[in-house]
Amino acid sequence: MTISEGDRLPDATVLSTGEGRPEQVSMADRLKGRKVAIFGLPGAFTGTCTSAHMPSFVRSRDGFAAKGVDEVICITVNDPFVAWAWAKETGADAANITVLADAASDFTKAIGMNWSAPAVGFHDRSKRYALYAEDGVVKVLNVEEAAGTCEISAGETLLAAI
Repeated sequence: MTISEGDRLPDATVLSTGEGRPEQVSMADRLKGRKVAIFGLPGAFTGTCTSAHMPSFVRSRDGFAAKGVDEVICITVNDPFVAWAWAKETGADAANITVLADAASDFTKAIGMNWSAPAVGFHDRSKRYALYAEDGVVKVLNVEEAAGTCEISAGETLLAAI
């Protein structure tokens, strides 16, 4: 089932790379009592993800802070080492954007954002989306319909909606 506005985000374990090794992160714990912007994308180091989606959140990060958003989180369906390297490469780290690896696609599947494109080697990846949640409840949800585009899921678009 695809998540909708008004729904509570499910718990799932994703990974961060802290201290040079993967660390488990409970999404429910991370979201509890907080205002969070989350954006999901097919994968680190892929075209639109690197050239448009992440840069849109890097550009708008200060705007989210000004609106009282506690954390901006990127969910990528990659291993945590790839997620860590991509965060460094794109400037996400410097912009204070948290990049979390959904290596098994557990969170992505739980919110109904998974899709596959076997012809290009994508299996159980994430649709491109952006959402805003308060205390784990989705207040705004923007999902791209066309592959390779980043318009309604862009950081500026989400920022304008909250």
